[in-house]
Amino acid sequence: MRWSGRLFDTRDTLVRMVLLDLSGFGYLIFGPHVDRAPTATQWVLAVVAFAVALVFHRRPVVNLVVQTALLAVAICLVGDITINQIGASWALLEVTLRTRRARTIWLGAALLAVVDLTDSIGDPIGRVASGVFGLTLEVGVPLLLGLVIRTNWELARQAEERAAAEQRQHESESRAARADERSAIARELHDVVAHHVASMVLRVGVARHVLTDLDPRVSEVFDDVHGTGTAALAELRQLVAVLRNPDGVRGDAALTAIEPAALPAALGATVDRARQAGVTVEADIDPAIGALDAVRGLAVLRLTQEALTNVAKHAGPSALAHLVVAVRGGAVHWEVSDNGNDAVPAVLPSGGGHGVTGMRERVNVLGGQLEAGPTGTGWRVRTVLPAVPAASDGGPPVGSVARSRQAPAGSPAPERA
Repeated sequence: MRWSGRLFDTRDTLVRMVLLDLSGFGYLIFGPHVDRAPTATQWVLAVVAFAVALVFHRRPVVNLVVQTALLAVAICLVGDITINQIGASWALLEVTLRTRRARTIWLGAALLAVVDLTDSIGDPIGRVASGVFGLTLEVGVPLLLGLVIRTNWELARQAEERAAAEQRQHESESRAARADERSAIARELHDVVAHHVASMVLRVGVARHVLTDLDPRVSEVFDDVHGTGTAALAELRQLVAVLRNPDGVRGDAALTAIEPAALPAALGATVDRARQAGVTVEADIDPAIGALDAVRGLAVLRLTQEALTNVAKHAGPSALAHLVVAVRGGAVHWEVSDNGNDAVPAVLPSGGGHGVTGMRERVNVLGGQLEAGPTGTGWRVRTVLPAVPAASDGGPPVGSVARSRQAPAGSPAPERA
């Protein structure tokens, strides 16, 4: 708020009174006094008026009554009543600004007008006319200025209330729209994806029991497919529950998929599945990841699953992959690289997908950047998930961020599914 606005703000009453008192002292010391310097009586009345203004700055009605009484005394005792006139007029302005009852405002104005007109009683008609005209400045201006400022305050308050109401309505509509969207996604997941996954798991289970004379290696693949499908179905059901009723599940959807302490075991299971698919995986996993927060822990798990899946898909089952997960200074350094292999499994669909795009979006949400690209004959994906900032830290998250390398000019950057 600008200084002109704060000058007439209800919260800055004391500031106004201090400025008024300083102006009064300046008038008494440096003002144009025609006859002679201010008398001792004038100084006493002025100092009392200044003190009353400061003491009763939060009680405008009391201040107005006392200032009006001091004005009446000044009219009887001193010739220059400017200080007490201004003090009483300003007290009327404060009453107009801060008193809720209109009756109090008009009674205060009438009291000040009566006291001010006593200076003209018994004087010639011209003096009375001059006194009546003076009421325009001493009573009319404070009333007019106070009512204008008061009206502007009220209009501003109403505008803020309307804006707040519109904001609440917009947020309510947004929540309703998100709830509808979550319900639609939940229906699709339940009716289409979960149905097909359940069907696949059921058929694999039947095949395991019907085909009893299978090669042990084929049976092991069936067991792995059945276990993976069952786990995927369980996660789908959990995700559907979260989408349908986010408040009914502990924490955010991202936090309910895995407990932080279970992250090392989950990464180990992911590496084992990649090895069962034929990929040779060298894993260097920092035990400190078990103390990560759930959001970054889930991100590390999903990134590892997607990256190792891409190795099996694009580099083939005979590829060598290297997984590194380390915690340094609170930041998580994650990397998956492979040596490359052209023997892509024929059973996997060809063409690009959205795997790396999803990985990049997940990393960006956490304040990091994903680097994905070829390294010699192989491929490397890496990132740094910044440390979670302290509650009092207003700056960006701590920790370095791995920067994406620029693709050669004129050619699109390579991308994996």
